[in-house]
Amino acid sequence: MKGEIDVIIKDIYTMKAPFREEMIVKGYSFGKGDKAACILGPVRGNEVQQLYICSQLVRALKELEANSCISSGKEILVIPVINNYSMNVGKRFWGEDNSDINRMFPGNKDGDTTARIADGIFEEIKDYSYGIQFTSFYMSGEFVPHVRMMETGFQNASLANLFGLPYVLVRKPMPIDTKTLNYNWQGEMTAAFSIYTNQTAQIDEVSARQAVAAVLRFLTRMGVIRYESHSGYISHVIAEGDLSNVPAATGGIFRSLVKVGEDVRYGMALAEIVDPYEGSVKQVITAPTDGIVFFSYTEPLIGQYDIAYQLIHRLHE
Repeated sequence: MKGEIDVIIKDIYTMKAPFREEMIVKGYSFGKGDKAACILGPVRGNEVQQLYICSQLVRALKELEANSCISSGKEILVIPVINNYSMNVGKRFWGEDNSDINRMFPGNKDGDTTARIADGIFEEIKDYSYGIQFTSFYMSGEFVPHVRMMETGFQNASLANLFGLPYVLVRKPMPIDTKTLNYNWQGEMTAAFSIYTNQTAQIDEVSARQAVAAVLRFLTRMGVIRYESHSGYISHVIAEGDLSNVPAATGGIFRSLVKVGEDVRYGMALAEIVDPYEGSVKQVITAPTDGIVFFSYTEPLIGQYDIAYQLIHRLHE
């Protein structure tokens, strides 16, 4: 390292509170010039893995800037966490009304609290060329690491391939998705990518390192930084329709028999649902198709009709 540098730390958004300290959303700025890339961490309070990944990116970018490896005329902004209030009290959503900031974009400066937060953040980040969000799914579970994009007409799966993660998933947005950051970023002509790793509330070092490497690989390939990176995977682009949902037919204690990324065959036992009172097996969940486990439910208790697995099928058809 050539020497330490003074990283520019910005106050992206500040909200006063009557009975506790101000909520201040911090951003770390690297390089100077065009707004090249914005990297965003937790919008929800239980996204500890996503916070950890952003912290490791800040660490890596500090070293790259100290070695003059941020390309001239390019600026990178990393916001490690938005919803630090909820993270501090261990709640997934906004503590007072249980609302989800990621369903409030582009925000409203005269709206409810979470709408005002979304508005303040979006005003600061909407003009970046590339937007990368580390986020989590509405269901508890593990994913194969992948990049997710919404099919808005502005999505670019070829760019998503440059992260070098195993899969790129493109999904058709539902009405509720029009209030997410990814959707609204694309509406501002930002190339927006949501990155999912194995964990949310727990830290998984392997997939965290994979995510950090993927972002640095993408920034290198887009000419934003100079960094020696491995090539990664040749990504498979899949549509949400390529996934087979495997629901539970009954509720009980969930005992998984397979892991994410595992190859399964039609009829193979994926999990057992155990009667919580008597200990007998109420259901053996079997694979409805040949495929790869893309998502696996991880909570110890599962409800009737909850999605236990998502399998990738028709990948080579």
